[in-house]
Amino acid sequence: MSAKAALGAAMGRLAAALAGERERWALWLPVCLGLGVALYFALAVEPPLWLGAAGVAAAAVLGVAGRRLPVLLIAALGLGVVGIGFAVVQWRTAAVAAPMLEKRLGPTTVTGRVVRVETFPGSVRVTLERPHIGGLDPDRTPEKVRLRLRGRQPALNPGDWIRLRGVVAPPPPPAAPGAFDFQRQSFFRGLGGVGFAYGAATVLARGGDEGLDALWLGLARVRQHITQRVLSGLEGPAGAVAAALMTGERSAIPPAIMAAVRDSGLAHLLAISGLHIGLVAGILFFGLRGALALVPPLALGYPIKKWAAAAAIPGAFAYALVAGATVPSQRAFLMIGLVLLAVLLDRRGLSMRTVAWAAVIILLLHPESLLGASFQLSFAAVTALIAGYEVVRGRRRLGGDGPPVIWRRVLFYVGGVALTTLIAGAVTAPFAVYHFNRFAAYGLAANLVAVPVTALWIMPWAVAAFLLLPLGLESVALMPLGWGVDVMIRTAETVAAWPGAVTIVPAMPMWGLACVVFGGLWLCLWRRPWRLWGAVGVAAGLASVLLVRPPDVLVDGTGKLLAVRAAAGELWLSSLRTARFSRETWLRRVGQETAAAWPREGSDAGLALTCDGLGCIYRAKGQVVALVRRPDALPEDCAMADVIVAVVPVRRRCPSPHTVIDRFDLWRKGGHALWLEKGGARVETVNGNRGRRPWVVRPKPWKSTP
Repeated sequence: MSAKAALGAAMGRLAAALAGERERWALWLPVCLGLGVALYFALAVEPPLWLGAAGVAAAAVLGVAGRRLPVLLIAALGLGVVGIGFAVVQWRTAAVAAPMLEKRLGPTTVTGRVVRVETFPGSVRVTLERPHIGGLDPDRTPEKVRLRLRGRQPALNPGDWIRLRGVVAPPPPPAAPGAFDFQRQSFFRGLGGVGFAYGAATVLARGGDEGLDALWLGLARVRQHITQRVLSGLEGPAGAVAAALMTGERSAIPPAIMAAVRDSGLAHLLAISGLHIGLVAGILFFGLRGALALVPPLALGYPIKKWAAAAAIPGAFAYALVAGATVPSQRAFLMIGLVLLAVLLDRRGLSMRTVAWAAVIILLLHPESLLGASFQLSFAAVTALIAGYEVVRGRRRLGGDGPPVIWRRVLFYVGGVALTTLIAGAVTAPFAVYHFNRFAAYGLAANLVAVPVTALWIMPWAVAAFLLLPLGLESVALMPLGWGVDVMIRTAETVAAWPGAVTIVPAMPMWGLACVVFGGLWLCLWRRPWRLWGAVGVAAGLASVLLVRPPDVLVDGTGKLLAVRAAAGELWLSSLRTARFSRETWLRRVGQETAAAWPREGSDAGLALTCDGLGCIYRAKGQVVALVRRPDALPEDCAMADVIVAVVPVRRRCPSPHTVIDRFDLWRKGGHALWLEKGGARVETVNGNRGRRPWVVRPKPWKSTP
């Protein structure tokens, strides 16, 4: 057989296999859309605005040219959707572009309108829009800034105009190459500066409704009002957790309780998503339908099931809005809304297509959410659950007689909770490792207690509290709600205290996560046996953690913190007092729980480190690295070191070193990571990895108002 005939036969077999999965093709539309978004963010430079549209046009030409070949036509369609995703995120970037601060400014006067108030233990954080910052040109002033206020403060509500004195700075860059990019997240949220205030804020004017902002400001005030009513009606940690479940406002939860919830694998219960919105919609739907069924003329003569569905849709929508309309809540409402709409239209509701269309809508509206943990965790969980229950449903059809009905229902519920937890926990674990470097080992045990309590007790009382709020009787529902929350908190604390409850895992590389995502999608979206090939991609992605080699030297972008890797593999830090965020991020990304500081004077054989008042000498992999604290050390270090890392400017030429990193390099390029090798050092930088993108803050000549 000739090569041409073999290729034709292979293409024919592929076309036949694809034709057999015709009903699943639409499920790959959000995958292609997300691929276009991911390609945009992977670029090192900002592409021209016409590039995405040009890609769509090229795919259309390819589709017309290959319309007689099904495989080519499908490929053209996929490429076209990829181009649409690329174009959508380009337009989104252009639409949200706004100034970001380029350097720390203050103390100075800041005036603006409050759009959000977050209450923390011991402090308040406010987000201001339309700010005026003293000493800053209007064309360089961000659209929003976020400031933390400590001490006694006046009552602040969304819509209030306030003035305060404080310090504002750019959103911090990643703590290390490849770490979470808060600047990128802030760019798409319109947040151009963060900081803190001195003393109390002054309220210049109380909030009012102004034009198109009236709806969102009013909604923010309602959300804050409900949060305050819950916190005042239910004191202590139970009130803070209840507020998180009802409004999504988690800032009041004590850090110890929040840590226990995370370590026990119950954090998903505090992130308002499918469980919460599904329960609210279900309570409204079944409650109203049950009430209408008590009236025989209505039950027998009218479609009360459709009436209940029609009422549950706006109820679930209102709850999603009050909860902050986060990505998981948007996804959950879209899915629940489509399910209830199917009830109205006498169609089947929950399916993989529902998930696909919800993903398409969110990616078209907020394409940047693809990179966020919320999007990835929520869609991974629900996609895997539906795929898993498709398999289970097919197996159940083959079953015979079982135990009595009552026991069958109990076992079905308990088994359903266990199976749901196992599937959701397994599929979200790689994403938790990638974003948070944590794995909760006993999540199944905690969820077997907390999920039924939340579903059968907490959320029904939460709905009752919502209904009683306008009457001022919410305390009637908050008290029993608090009992259920206490059970949840005690469960979290108990499980988190078990030995080995949390495992800190080194950071997974981006290519490893991509393998897990593609392999998981291949496994979940197809139905034929070839889906099992997706397990290879998942396994390769999980194995990538074992191939990660942590850096030998890390340097904070401010030059305040350095770290070196000891012979045993752990990081040792130059200080345990400064740059806390960078310190915690570094330790988490290398899978290390505890920190140790290297000696400021003397030597340590395990570290291969020798320090004095001028700096340190670190030896590893046949390389000599000089860690310079003072300029006086440079003449000697330049003569004997292979690598110079100086937290001071290097104003002289060092003839010997292969690599020189000084304070100006840290200022321009951000944090550095170095891997020592026999031939020298491989260096990665924060800004080098991110490229020249609109959200990357780079030093520029400063101009201020006179």
